[in-house]
Amino acid sequence: MSEHGPDGATRDAEQATPDLRAPGRRPGGTLAFVESPVQLLNVLEWAHADAQRAGMGTRGDLTVVVLSPRDPMSRGQLRRVAELARDEGHAVRWEEARGGAGAPLKTVGALAPDLRRAARIVIGDPFSRYVQLLLTITRARDLVVVDDGTATMEFIAQLAGGERLVRWHRRGGRPGPRDLVFAPFARAAVRRLTPGPSSSVEVFSSMPVDEIPEGVRLTPNTFAWTRARFGPPRLTRGADLVGTSLVETGVVDPDRYLTAVTELARAHNATRYFAHRRESAEKLHELASATGLEIVRPDLPLELIARRGPIGRTILSFPSTVVHTLPLALAGTEVEVAVCDIDPAWLTDHASPRAEGFLSGVTGSARGVRRLSSTGKG
Repeated sequence: MSEHGPDGATRDAEQATPDLRAPGRRPGGTLAFVESPVQLLNVLEWAHADAQRAGMGTRGDLTVVVLSPRDPMSRGQLRRVAELARDEGHAVRWEEARGGAGAPLKTVGALAPDLRRAARIVIGDPFSRYVQLLLTITRARDLVVVDDGTATMEFIAQLAGGERLVRWHRRGGRPGPRDLVFAPFARAAVRRLTPGPSSSVEVFSSMPVDEIPEGVRLTPNTFAWTRARFGPPRLTRGADLVGTSLVETGVVDPDRYLTAVTELARAHNATRYFAHRRESAEKLHELASATGLEIVRPDLPLELIARRGPIGRTILSFPSTVVHTLPLALAGTEVEVAVCDIDPAWLTDHASPRAEGFLSGVTGSARGVRRLSSTGKG
């Protein structure tokens, strides 16, 4: 399995970086909370779009707070995107939010003063218990939700329906003990994310949205910053395949997934497999052995990897965020994005009752892509 980025440079997920901790900007500024590389990328896209609307070159009051996850690949990508954020003039504050039993309390205590002073809060994951807790502290009247992938579609639908916030692949099960403990914070988060006479809510998204909650302002994410900052990419002759964590989340059967990847790679002469940051090493080793694909662990979100290049003329994916974002990031290039349907027979017995419909909706609503059947053929 290759631990190299597509440009051939060795990537160390835990490489040393400059000190990313920084105090909040002036009182009344903007605080953004992110827990994944994709969320941080979309905060940069939002900041670029917001500055363009205001006629500014860049925002001068944005502090990004990274609530660092545990897994090394996410941490490594976050550090790389954090460097890009600093290059854009934004302050970045790195919090080891999950670094032990006392870390959450310490993190919340350290952030509370800035939370109370901030005029605007930007969040990447409204389903996060951490974020829901932080929303009970802030007095900010303006809230912005940036994309966290396809979960944004579910968030908007649940907010419009006045439902409790539950990730799509967990729906249908009974609330656990932790869900019950955090239920008051979840309810409070829904109230804070509902616009009122003295508060505004903006959703900055590249995802298709059927129903906008009353009072919520939807701003399209066109990946203008990514296109301006990188590329256009050099294109290779072969196809590249994008991995998914549907096996890791218990939605798709591992053996079915292995078979699907093998058939898809063979049908389209794919040579590389860009692993999702949550895919297990064991699964990836098995994929490499069975398919002969070069497994690539990207050091940046795929939208940036693809825009920088080199990238295949065809990008193959299962239903996921990238079938919506890659056509935008690669606009103006000759790259074709193709999405392969998930056969209902691939789903596990533990998959949420909503899984089939949700995944079909992700595929069917994608714009500017070629749709493939579950056999991998168009």
